[in-house]
Amino acid sequence: MENSTDITTNIITTINTIFQNLFSSIDNSLYGILDDLIFINGDILEDKYFNKLFGTSTANGILLIANSLLIGFLLYYAVKYMTANFTYGKIENPFQFIFKCILFGICMNCSFFIVEQMISLNFQVSSLIKGIGEDLWGKSISFSELITEINSNLEISEKSIDIFTLDGLIKGTLTVSLLNLVFSYSLRYIMIKILVLLAPFAFLSLTLESTSHFFKSWYRNLFSLLFIQIIVAIVLLLLFSMDYAKGNLINKFIYIGGIYALIRANSIVRELFGGITTNIQSGITNLKSFSK
Repeated sequence: MENSTDITTNIITTINTIFQNLFSSIDNSLYGILDDLIFINGDILEDKYFNKLFGTSTANGILLIANSLLIGFLLYYAVKYMTANFTYGKIENPFQFIFKCILFGICMNCSFFIVEQMISLNFQVSSLIKGIGEDLWGKSISFSELITEINSNLEISEKSIDIFTLDGLIKGTLTVSLLNLVFSYSLRYIMIKILVLLAPFAFLSLTLESTSHFFKSWYRNLFSLLFIQIIVAIVLLLLFSMDYAKGNLINKFIYIGGIYALIRANSIVRELFGGITTNIQSGITNLKSFSK
């Protein structure tokens, strides 16, 4: 009987040690990265390889392809205009079409700057929201600070954790949920960069009525992905605004509700404005296509 008890104790101790090391590693490594993944600013575009891919002038990169397509659009319109008298098809006024080509051609070649300003403005708004909490409570409104707050209120330290207690189970649930956030917002980070690369084609599509829907879809998806970080900033602000007393079970579950709200932020924004979902549920294959 005594040997059986010792074996059980050793198994429990081993399991707790494994989870203790896992949670400690995640807390120390990932959550600082999570702040950088979610709160994106203009630095996301300051990559020399990305800049070369996008194009540093109209003669290279994505911009070269976009400008070539603009010439193709002009040739398409010219042929369509010449054959309109024979086909009796409706054709856009030439002056109106040339004006759109000039206007959106300029926007196309300045699309990097335009998108950069959109990202920077969105970052300033989310920073302003976080700044309200920092001024009121003197705390950094970030995931790193949130993890410290959670561990403090769950009475969990890096040197001691019991996964078979309620606090241990809550901590495990929060860790899995926050890992989900890391994967989800990593995907969001990549999707934003892809949409930036598509920006010249989005502005180019406005030159023709038959392709203008692409710009609407592109803008809706980019806006929804950027707006998520404003929702995240508001949720973090609410989480830090609450008075959590040790031993209060309701307050401990509020943390889980707050983290779940962060996970659902993308779905909430998508339901409001449309766009891409980056929720990781069944792997990356769960990524949905552009909404129509």
